[in-house]
Amino acid sequence: MSAFSALRRWIKERRHPLADLLYRMAMALRGFSVPVIPGVHKALYMGWVGGRGMVASAMRVLWWTPLFQSRLAKPAPRLFLYSGLPLVLGPVRITLDADCRMSGQTTISGRTAGSTTPELTIGRNCDIGWQTTIAVGRRVAIGDNVRLAGRNLLAGYPGHPLDPEARALGLPDTEDQVGDIVLEDGVWLATGVTVSAGVTIGQGSVVAAGSVVTRNLPPGVLAAGAPARVIRKIVE
Repeated sequence: MSAFSALRRWIKERRHPLADLLYRMAMALRGFSVPVIPGVHKALYMGWVGGRGMVASAMRVLWWTPLFQSRLAKPAPRLFLYSGLPLVLGPVRITLDADCRMSGQTTISGRTAGSTTPELTIGRNCDIGWQTTIAVGRRVAIGDNVRLAGRNLLAGYPGHPLDPEARALGLPDTEDQVGDIVLEDGVWLATGVTVSAGVTIGQGSVVAAGSVVTRNLPPGVLAAGAPARVIRKIVE
């Protein structure tokens, strides 16, 4: 133990009057801040928030959006990209339709071991939320008016084989582990939903937060659970 670590421990144990005094002084300093000056600090805060928003807007218009648009198969009309630049990994072809909104904390990956280029298509008026990951094995198709909340995972491929020896050798996943994912028009995935490879979710269906969808879901239902099951029809 270093001399500094020993001193910190001696102070934290507070067995000596001097150690107790030093501990109380450290706690007082740790919690100290300049008192709020009415009007002044509020104005400074509003100025900081406004300035940060102006910088973010400028970055979105001048930097993040054109850079990301250059990675698409064709420009996406009226794309609203916020909070940074999405991370794109691997050889994936990306097509976005008009009026989509996408978090800059989105990750899009394409499987490198396949014989064809993975393809991601996103329809009109879609939301792709914060920290969502879309792993495209062969094809991920997202219809119009789809809502993906934060931390969704569309797992079109796993990235590793099931065989432990092949996995130890760094070999890629196998073709039987890969599958298409289809989200039909109007689907809504709440926060933290995982969708497995080979799954289709029917038009207008809603999947509750934290669910894991391992099988196809019909149109117009509310589903929840791990694995997800149909709870009820949304409209009788």
